[in-house]
Amino acid sequence: MPTEARPTGVERFGVERTGVERVAVIGGGPGGLYAAALLKRLRPERDITVWERNAPDDTFGFGVVLSDETLGGIAHADPVVHAALQREFVRWDAIDIVHRRTAQTSGGHGFAALGRRRLLEILRERCDSLGVRLRFRAPAPPAAELAASHDLVIAADGVNSLTRTAHADAFGPRLTTHRCRYIWLAADFAFDAFRFEIAETPHGVMQLHGYPFAADASTVIVEMREEVWRAAGFDAQDVSRSIERCADVFRDALGGRPLRSNNSAWLTFRTVVNSRWSHGNTVLIGDAAHTAHFSIGSGTKLAVEDALTLAACVEEQPDLPGALAAYEAERRPVVESTQRAAAASLRWFEELGAYVDQPPRQFAFNLLTRSRRVTHGNLRMRDASFTAGVEEEFGAAPGNPPMFTPLRLRGLELRNRVVVSPMDMYSAVDGVPGDFHLVHLGARALGGAGLVMTEMVCVSAEGRITPGCAGLYTDEQATAWARITDFVHASSPGTAVGVQIGHSGRKGSTKLMWEGIDQPLDHGNWPLAAASPIPYAAGVNQIPRALDRAGLTAVREEFAAAARRAVRCGFDLLELHCGHGYLLSGFLSPLTNHRTDAYGGPLDNRLRFPLEVFDAVRAAWPDDRPMTVRISATDWAEGGTTAEDAVEIAHAFAARGADAIDVSTGQVVPDERPEFGRSYQTPYADRIRNTVRVPVVAVGAISSWDDVNSLLLAGRADLCALARPHLYDPHWTLHAAAEQDYDGPGAPWPPPYLAGSRPPPTGRTDAPKPRLTLG
Repeated sequence: MPTEARPTGVERFGVERTGVERVAVIGGGPGGLYAAALLKRLRPERDITVWERNAPDDTFGFGVVLSDETLGGIAHADPVVHAALQREFVRWDAIDIVHRRTAQTSGGHGFAALGRRRLLEILRERCDSLGVRLRFRAPAPPAAELAASHDLVIAADGVNSLTRTAHADAFGPRLTTHRCRYIWLAADFAFDAFRFEIAETPHGVMQLHGYPFAADASTVIVEMREEVWRAAGFDAQDVSRSIERCADVFRDALGGRPLRSNNSAWLTFRTVVNSRWSHGNTVLIGDAAHTAHFSIGSGTKLAVEDALTLAACVEEQPDLPGALAAYEAERRPVVESTQRAAAASLRWFEELGAYVDQPPRQFAFNLLTRSRRVTHGNLRMRDASFTAGVEEEFGAAPGNPPMFTPLRLRGLELRNRVVVSPMDMYSAVDGVPGDFHLVHLGARALGGAGLVMTEMVCVSAEGRITPGCAGLYTDEQATAWARITDFVHASSPGTAVGVQIGHSGRKGSTKLMWEGIDQPLDHGNWPLAAASPIPYAAGVNQIPRALDRAGLTAVREEFAAAARRAVRCGFDLLELHCGHGYLLSGFLSPLTNHRTDAYGGPLDNRLRFPLEVFDAVRAAWPDDRPMTVRISATDWAEGGTTAEDAVEIAHAFAARGADAIDVSTGQVVPDERPEFGRSYQTPYADRIRNTVRVPVVAVGAISSWDDVNSLLLAGRADLCALARPHLYDPHWTLHAAAEQDYDGPGAPWPPPYLAGSRPPPTGRTDAPKPRLTLG
């Protein structure tokens, strides 16, 4: 490998840094080798040793995919390695999705891959040329021993890291095992695209992930759910017979060619997360620190990027503790974002069986956007023809954004798929909505959303969350609500307005949100009622009384009475709130329902009272008006409602006549641990929609119109509810239409606002363009 001038720390960063002279690297994979090469290149005088327990040519897997972003970092940090990689890459830009013998192709993606063995050869050659000491077939001494004799110990010892295990108390690892089995194989020909192929077998659904990594070779990964793997008998067969059977299942994709192994075995993917990435002078990189599912091709990419960042931080910071802290601070947000995307992709393949009946183009679009990193917008840029086909299959008018496609629920037709999500305003007086509510809801109705929802409207004074909560338990309140619905219907024709009714349960009698969320009132508290006498926060909130038979009947009638008032108010849709730990949610969750009667215990019993309330409300609500149910699809807490429970809950309400399920999560117990992120709740809506076959409202950190279009086209949602974006911009939907050059019936501007239907002009800032070059 050619050599070049080696920058010192002074040349690279302009400041002399000291303190890291002896470096031990545990693990000779891509991350460990590259970290060693970079640190040696930056300081040739460093003494760096890499320990690798295997022989140089021993490696698992076959091909490695690297992104343009990663390659750019390599090019900047080490042009020699970059040039060597460039000579080896196989490049392609298409993805083929084959399902039920129909192929859908999407182009414009851009991939670069090479063999893992060749990648390691390049990195070993680079280390040799720089003077890094490489010890193969040599297990590393324990990290604690190395730490005593070296300035820095880099643990790049993979997903089964002995370093991480030995110092688990310091790193705080959490390992999650998932539900699919997979095996890495190869075929001796090159696919002409990244290929996903689905096989529906008598045992269940199996999938192939394949991509080229050389002119005459491709990586092939076969994956399936654990129960499918066992039903097919793979658990009772040796690997060679398994490989033969995989080749037979996917013989069309392989053209009848065999598959080959490289110490291959059936594996179960494990997600690795660590609370800390360093301990003293020992630091984790790559799979030792974190893993991300192979379906987004990120393992080697993350390891190489870890090495780049670690080397830079060691040079930039004045001491090692500062360097390791800076490394983790820079990399952790990137890694966590990647892990969220990988988790979404992993779950999509785990639930693949729920999607196989989707129309062909929608299925392909759903697969392509599964991680939420690829969206309708960037797919449209990459392959406009493919995306237009997906839009046509969905039913969008030619050239129209999917979000402006109407949806009918019973007798109500919504002109677009945007919902202003219920948001508690805590601004009512004695439960009566006032001018604030008129302006708040009226502004958002004028803003173009297809459906504007009220906050949770309480069915009784005892059922309020705070003294500022709105109600529908008096005629005065109903009259005030009618004023608002009349305004919406008169001033924004075509906008539907819905009411959400609920009861606070054990989460009532608290301060206004901005005065102390979930904190009890300083004075004037009212008694609470719930499924069981369990306070929301022990020692903070009051203990509610458990509803007896008379109490259950009274509450059920309060809901029905509120529904009858809602009819007279002129609401177009009614939603029953069975989520977020309020009264009906408290019956559904095993964490909050400890009853021993017919309303507690197994899920069927815990559903009993919420279903009784639903039936009473449905009977009071006109047949031609739709009724939805909001649920918490997970409690985000051990022992609570699970995603499987949520499917059963949704099925029970749909069977009783719910027209859609509004799928939220959490807020049931104070010690929940949500997995926050963009559109983080939508997988639960997706699962319910594609399992129960009921329309769903997706909600939770959906912030862009591109997200809305993507969720709809993929078949993950029928409506998208947005809360905070509508607080930021009451005209969010109209602005989304303008930004997409849409001016159709799905988002009409109110006549008084027509002059503002396009962004106002701004001052010109462009300078004259260069026209001539004079010699």
